[in-house]
Amino acid sequence: MELDDVDRGILHMLQDDARNNSAAVIADEVGVAPNTVRNRIERLEERGVIDGYYPHIDYERAGYQLHVIFVCSVPISDRREFADAALDTEGVIRVNEILSGRENLAVEVVGSDSEAITAIASELEATGCDISDEWFLRNTSVKPFNHFGAEEVDGQ
Repeated sequence: MELDDVDRGILHMLQDDARNNSAAVIADEVGVAPNTVRNRIERLEERGVIDGYYPHIDYERAGYQLHVIFVCSVPISDRREFADAALDTEGVIRVNEILSGRENLAVEVVGSDSEAITAIASELEATGCDISDEWFLRNTSVKPFNHFGAEEVDGQ
């Protein structure tokens, strides 16, 4: 799908704060009518450019002190099936399929203590995932992808 300046401006604003940037606020920033913004968002959703809206959760404050990424190796031909199976595991919040190297799956998990993390790792290993590394996360920082219209938004 080709994105024009309005689409990129809308995507930038939604990445920045999808909850508080209403169609009217976005419209004012990108220079179109609020109805145009609503129509464009609907089109972006229908075409799969926008596939959802997710809250940024502070897991530690929610009672899950441990936030870990398991770096795994799985058979390349079965990578999608392993990713789906990992997502069905309690405590798994995100799975990234990696296209290069032997370590081709990154499974992000949260747990309240080390026993919960060990249980998740055991369940992943039982499916055939070979866990080669564990990365304990402290903080995650996010910002809008700069090619999605920062220059299209007034005041940016």
